[in-house]
Amino acid sequence: MDAAAHLEALRARDAAHVLPTYGRAPLAFVRGEGAALFDVEGRAYLDLLSGLAVTSLGHAHPAVTRAIAQQAATLVHTSNLFLTEPMLGLAERLAATSGWDDAKVFLCNSGAESNEAAIKLARRHGKRQHPDKVRVVTLEGSFHGRTLATLEATGQAGKHPPFAPLAGFVDTVPHDDVEALAAAVGPDTCAVLLEIVQGEGGVRPLPDDVLLAARAACDAHGALLLVDDVQAGVGRTGPWWSWQDSPIVPDAFTSAKALANGLPIGALVAHGAAAAAFVPGDHASTFGGNPVVCAAANAVIDTIDQEGILAAAGERSQQLFDGLRTLADEAPFANGVRGRGLLLALTLDAPVAADVERACRERFLIVNAVQPDAVRLAPPLTVRADEVELALSALRDALGAVADAQGQGTV
Repeated sequence: MDAAAHLEALRARDAAHVLPTYGRAPLAFVRGEGAALFDVEGRAYLDLLSGLAVTSLGHAHPAVTRAIAQQAATLVHTSNLFLTEPMLGLAERLAATSGWDDAKVFLCNSGAESNEAAIKLARRHGKRQHPDKVRVVTLEGSFHGRTLATLEATGQAGKHPPFAPLAGFVDTVPHDDVEALAAAVGPDTCAVLLEIVQGEGGVRPLPDDVLLAARAACDAHGALLLVDDVQAGVGRTGPWWSWQDSPIVPDAFTSAKALANGLPIGALVAHGAAAAAFVPGDHASTFGGNPVVCAAANAVIDTIDQEGILAAAGERSQQLFDGLRTLADEAPFANGVRGRGLLLALTLDAPVAADVERACRERFLIVNAVQPDAVRLAPPLTVRADEVELALSALRDALGAVADAQGQGTV
């Protein structure tokens, strides 16, 4: 079967039996290796999206594959009524990477669940101070999940109306307004929840003065500062966790996407008073801390640590940033670069990101139109220098093709 026929067969099955919650790209993949995805005909696509910043060690990494296979052949599930070595090992590794000796961890299955747990933790902490201390402050442009609580916390108003009325416990302020943030935090606030780099908001780093204002406001009102590191963590922006090269230290942070390199996982890591907020029975997850998933996550952390991947990713980040900066100077539509580490966006001077994404696919490059005027690039941390150059060349050609299609000339 050729790729087009394979795709149409899958689309028919999708339409017949899958709820239509996704707008899918016209591609189907059957295999992955490193930074490459392969269709049914064996054609390779360079994946500079990593499954939405998930496969940070690349597809089918041997260390992760080996850990999954060995654990699946040993013990798959026990529930959290019992202890397992992979779960405890992961909690210890997360504590070590955070640098918090008193860190405590809750494990679940996704980023939305980890943020839901963080909100519940903050409420528990707040209600011990007074019963009405339950409000959460978030920032416009943020994305924290699609459960009802995390949807309300997500600072993208267009996503809210289909599910209104929401609970009404979130106050959302502009992402760059220090005074509005300070004014929104008060005696009834239990937490400020933010991303150091807003991923779905267009790969937009928060200004340092906003981060400092959030920390000061939380300290002044006995609220918790929560960092959503679901997309920006596990080395994606440089250090293990995005807040580690910022001017603030949170009370708790969340992780998910890249933590198990493609297996479903989420984690909430807390320290200090936040780590003492939950008691047995306050929160739970049947599959949280699953031995197979935790074994994969342990392999991810060990591989990054033992192979010096954070340092190597820093070199690729600089190479990619410099290349995008050159495109911003020379290529049509491209006008800037923002982000950190290997979570970057090429910004555009017109709302043509979807056209650029499509043109890149035609050149066997996977990127993402994260906003109408921004193209997101989140390659594996293991991406090679030659792959970065190949991606930049394809992106340049794609920009030129979009310009040609709109009668604006080529690079």
